[in-house]
Amino acid sequence: MKRSFSPQHSLMAAALCASSLLGASAHAALFEDEEARRAILEVRQRVDALQQSNQRSTERSGDDVAQMRRSLLDLQTQIQSLQSEQARLRGQNEQLQKEVADLQQRMKDVAKATDERLRQFEPVDVNVDGKEFKADPAEKRDFEAALAVFRTGKFPEAGQAFAAFTRQYPQSGYMPSARFWLGNAQYAQRDYTNAINNFKSILTNAPDHPRASEAALSIANCQIELKDTRAARKTLEDLIRVYPQSEAASAARDRLAKLK
Repeated sequence: MKRSFSPQHSLMAAALCASSLLGASAHAALFEDEEARRAILEVRQRVDALQQSNQRSTERSGDDVAQMRRSLLDLQTQIQSLQSEQARLRGQNEQLQKEVADLQQRMKDVAKATDERLRQFEPVDVNVDGKEFKADPAEKRDFEAALAVFRTGKFPEAGQAFAAFTRQYPQSGYMPSARFWLGNAQYAQRDYTNAINNFKSILTNAPDHPRASEAALSIANCQIELKDTRAARKTLEDLIRVYPQSEAASAARDRLAKLK
């Protein structure tokens, strides 16, 4: 097995070797003084060389340790930098998650508000005077507002509101009822001619409407107020013939009996 020797071992070996040489020189007297000095110098040179080699080895070991320490410090710095970067990214990720959550909530709020606004324009089911149909929310609102004014007894304002309604919603399912209340508002203001026109519009365009028989009776009332007895009698007779089972027909029979 091959042995390896450290610089310290080499130095000791060189010293022993020098002692042996010096002892041999003294005992045997084989060398002259000059030769002895040369031998001693040679041994000294070898010892110096070994010492220098050992010193360089030690210095190299110190350099290696210093290099290792520097490497460890660099690695520690890198680890700290990575930890800082990870913390920063974690913070950014949390902020992004919060922003995404806020954005999602805003989108939900916008969608809800949009649905509510659209719902204001979606047709709704209504039932007026026994007739069911669909109407726009604005249409329903305007009709109910005009009817509310009529019920307060403000007939000029009610007439204006219903007249505006008929112009704005000419195809509305509310139209027969709107014409009926408009005619009644005009009748209350003694505007009999225009009232008759609105009542007749119901009989022409919606003869099966629940208010149709009442519209016919109202026409007769307007004619009576206009002193047109002949026209009123015919209107009442037509009413009894077309709507014989209606309450308006019963009232028409009483009116006919009173007409001269």
